[in-house]
Amino acid sequence: MKVSKMKISKIQINKVHPISGLIAFASIVIDGSIKLNGIAIHQKQSGQGYRLTYPTRRNNTGDAYMYHPLSPETSKAIEQAIFNELKNVLDDRNDRHDCFDA
Repeated sequence: MKVSKMKISKIQINKVHPISGLIAFASIVIDGSIKLNGIAIHQKQSGQGYRLTYPTRRNNTGDAYMYHPLSPETSKAIEQAIFNELKNVLDDRNDRHDCFDA
């Protein structure tokens, strides 16, 4: 099955008081049809750059992802979209933290 390229149509960044590298949470809308909330944005330990973590649920065998990218290409597309909007938020060009139409 061939899948068309996904479009990230909305991005929302909510900054939090930094703790253990966590600096914000992101929500995205993919193809105008599914919203993914609770994507954590962490500053890398080196202080250079960011990384994303996806929500998990604890069960009797450990933690299980609620959702996550299945391919490196999808992961990269989500990272780029979120990190670009994060830059806007951190540069105070978007200090209201409203949704951004990608």
